[in-house]
Amino acid sequence: MKTLLLICAGLLFVGLIDLPIGYYTLLRIVVTIGSVAVVITEFENGLNIWVITFGLIAILFNPLIPIYLNDKSTWMPIDIIGGMLFIIKSFAIKQR
Repeated sequence: MKTLLLICAGLLFVGLIDLPIGYYTLLRIVVTIGSVAVVITEFENGLNIWVITFGLIAILFNPLIPIYLNDKSTWMPIDIIGGMLFIIKSFAIKQR
């Protein structure tokens, strides 16, 4: 699980670079899978901040009904915050 979270974070940080659209489609798929994995794992402990946060990330990055913000500068802070959340969650798993 920790590896998946770190891969998601890395992909989000790489997404800050101007890349072809295919990369961003891959990014949406992997980040959604990582977010849903966190939601499923954390939901066993009941509804908490991790479930809500990663549920929102999964909705924002979902590839089936994509949300288009049409501007790279709008996505950049979202990618940074998302990457940081994946790293924080990764460290939280390590501490258990």
